[in-house]
Amino acid sequence: MNELEIPVGGRSVMVRDTGNAEGVPVVYFHGTPGSRLEVGFGDEVAARMGVRVISFDRPGYGRSDVAESTLGLVAGDVEAVVDKLGVGRFAAFGWSGGGPFALATAATMGDRVTRVGVSGGLAPVQQMPGARDALNENDLLALSFLPDEPTRAAAQFSAGNREMLDAMVSVKDDEQAPWIDWMWAESDPEVTTDHAARQALFVSFRESLRQGPMGIAWDNVAFVGPWGFDLHDVSSPVHLWYGGCDRMAPPANGEWLAAQLPDAELVLYAGEGHLLPLRHWEEMLQTVTTAR
Repeated sequence: MNELEIPVGGRSVMVRDTGNAEGVPVVYFHGTPGSRLEVGFGDEVAARMGVRVISFDRPGYGRSDVAESTLGLVAGDVEAVVDKLGVGRFAAFGWSGGGPFALATAATMGDRVTRVGVSGGLAPVQQMPGARDALNENDLLALSFLPDEPTRAAAQFSAGNREMLDAMVSVKDDEQAPWIDWMWAESDPEVTTDHAARQALFVSFRESLRQGPMGIAWDNVAFVGPWGFDLHDVSSPVHLWYGGCDRMAPPANGEWLAAQLPDAELVLYAGEGHLLPLRHWEEMLQTVTTAR
């Protein structure tokens, strides 16, 4: 495993490069919150399959510098990272909050992205019918500042979720990881009771909040606000995985994305929740690394 800082536009992006250096490259987009360490749960699988997995901290997470993040900015970061690493074509995989960023990268980089995988990712709030109904008053206020005042929107997302964010920061170093139960005990009981899965989530979560919670606020600006690209520009095959019990990203998001994307396949796991990659990583990795 290699970790390196890559300069991008006057900022530093922290990258984790693991697996088989000669294998099919997969760029992994972590959740919200998350970090480059998140995909560590799948290191043994990637090594066994001979796949190269490249992950990175989005702005404000882990050891990457803070920036006014957008889906397009992160897509540009990915292009700089893969160019620096000498990677030509690659697959993109986004879990949860990483899903919109993976799709944006595919739309931006075209044929360089061979396939896209999205597990439990949100559809565009501005476009999916009924999606705005799930937003609270604070979210709607934050959205009213977009696209003209992104910094103000980020501050509003942060202020409106201060109690939750403070609670998350307060337990980030607690190895019992109580926040895992707060969020997923009901929807993903088989995962939350697995020691190795909890440890993997804890390691990533602790690293993700190294600089505080503003990375979360900027993620919200990026994917709750206007996406800034057309889903029809995603020419790569897209594979969508959703859990029937997922409360963070209900299956309706996957159904809508599957209907809008030019080339998409949806798999629904009945009786499972949001933590699908922790149970199905080998299947997912096999799917996105299949030759086009």
